[in-house]
Amino acid sequence: MRFSLTFAASLALSAVQASPLVKRVGPVTAPKVDDGIILNYALTLEYLERKFYQEALANYSQADFVAAGFEDPFYANLKQIYVDEQTHVSFLSGALEAAGITPTVELQYTFPATDVLSFVTLSSVLEGVGVSAYLGAAASIVNKEYLTAAGTILTVEARHTSYIRASLGESPFPTPFDTPLDFNEVYSLAAQFISGGSSPAKLPFMAFPALTLQCTQYYYEADRSSVTFSGAFKAAQKFNVNKDTPIYAVFFSGLQKASRSHHPF
Repeated sequence: MRFSLTFAASLALSAVQASPLVKRVGPVTAPKVDDGIILNYALTLEYLERKFYQEALANYSQADFVAAGFEDPFYANLKQIYVDEQTHVSFLSGALEAAGITPTVELQYTFPATDVLSFVTLSSVLEGVGVSAYLGAAASIVNKEYLTAAGTILTVEARHTSYIRASLGESPFPTPFDTPLDFNEVYSLAAQFISGGSSPAKLPFMAFPALTLQCTQYYYEADRSSVTFSGAFKAAQKFNVNKDTPIYAVFFSGLQKASRSHHPF
């Protein structure tokens, strides 16, 4: 059975209680947001996606994609996805300016894609993060016109995700529910690709410490295998936790959240 599992919020510090409803307490607090902040948050993600596709279309040709096994019209559809992301950037920038709010700007990015296949694989991840971002932000949007506009972008991002996943031979709809993520969780996933630059619009979000998953020679078996994140406790110490503080890694799949305790070494 195929399923989609999102490792988000790299680390849920002292934050999480092992219960069906995951609750955050302690040093990790929800940021205060308004519609202007949310629009700039969305624009930050759209700039990242736009640059990602812009670089790929400049670095790889139609022939490169065909040679990698992505037959026509895949390359033409990638161009359309780039146009969609450019349109989202223009729309969100215009909405912010119309509201008298300074929009963020394009930053500098580094993407760990070294060939066509790694690009398409990363595309699937970024599009999925975009879907989760709009889903998670929806409940915080006050202006109904903004909410409707965000919904129209969300559905397009979801179609991008399905198309890319299908092109990789994966299920285009792996779960009956997509995964909503909050602002800090999404920012944690996006920040790893931001390598420089500064924005006149400062977002009140924080990136959680990154975790390193230790690979093994064995296949992972659901409900049987364990996973090890190296350096988790060291990362948690940046938030003034100690060896007696409970730390949980949280795994997201659709509307489900599963927390697993961490044992410091």
